[in-house]
Amino acid sequence: MRKFDYSFLKKEIPGTIIGTVGIISDLNARNQVRRLQYEKTFEKLREKAVIESVRASNEIEGIVTTEERIKDLVAGAAPLTHDEKEISGYKDALSLIHTEHENLDISEDVILMFHRMIEESVNPLEAGRFKTRDNLIMEYLSDGSRRVRFTPVRYKETQEAMEQLILAFYDARQDEEIPVLFLIPCFILDFLCIHPFIDGNGRVSRLLTVLMLYIFGYDIGRYISVENQINKYKESYYAALEKSSLGWHENKNDYMPFIINFLQILYRCFKDLDESFMEISLKKAKKSERVEAILLGAVVPISKADIIQKLPDISVKTIELVLGKMLKDEKIEKIGTFRDARYIKRR
Repeated sequence: MRKFDYSFLKKEIPGTIIGTVGIISDLNARNQVRRLQYEKTFEKLREKAVIESVRASNEIEGIVTTEERIKDLVAGAAPLTHDEKEISGYKDALSLIHTEHENLDISEDVILMFHRMIEESVNPLEAGRFKTRDNLIMEYLSDGSRRVRFTPVRYKETQEAMEQLILAFYDARQDEEIPVLFLIPCFILDFLCIHPFIDGNGRVSRLLTVLMLYIFGYDIGRYISVENQINKYKESYYAALEKSSLGWHENKNDYMPFIINFLQILYRCFKDLDESFMEISLKKAKKSERVEAILLGAVVPISKADIIQKLPDISVKTIELVLGKMLKDEKIEKIGTFRDARYIKRR
């Protein structure tokens, strides 16, 4: 049977990845402070994130309804169709995470509860139970044919595999040398390779991702939809998942592609949070203040073209004037010259 051991995460990790983790950690800390200062703005972001998460996580699985019905279901409307029942179940599970995450942990009971919540109204016999027959992860090709992308753990071995996975997670999270942002994607990859349910594995994995982020001090999923980012870039997500699952049964797989993809998703979430925050909080600000806010809020060097794209209603001349003044006041520094010039907040 597959063995679960995350101690390899203590070994040397590429510096670029460590750097990304540092940036994400800094962004998380900054937004914890910002959230306390701008509660009303973050409440608006929270309302938007719930709708996007419920829509996107189900859309990935082909479970859809109209945008208006998604809003109605999130607001508490009764589901009318099979798809709406599944969507409503996901909404309930996600809401539970947002409100009760301090009382939840990664356990068999919680995992089965999430599955029961999303499947009970449409599949009561299998809801909240590990699979009772073998399943395959298949890809449907454009010509109508199918291919087996991955063969999960057999149903007779699922209970033990899940027990071992959870114990390995508990063991790893107690080790301060293991970065939590590496542990989360490794756990999710192993969960998906076990594929413990007949249906609903992807949705449960995304609920677990949001919960684990909460557990480790990252509440980004409350204000920006992690599920929406996965949906936007699902081709690269599934490509990374497939790469990292090669050799899984033989304990020879490489987690790194999936770890990198997860960090990219998380970074995009924080980037979206910055942009959404600016969009809401600076609606009534002067044009020069909006340009300055973009520059001071950038986590990586930003070009004049980037600013123009973010603020299409502000003239190039105004942007150039603000850049010049901020350079003179030493609020920002310039990297490169001419067309390659980038700007970043002076440290």
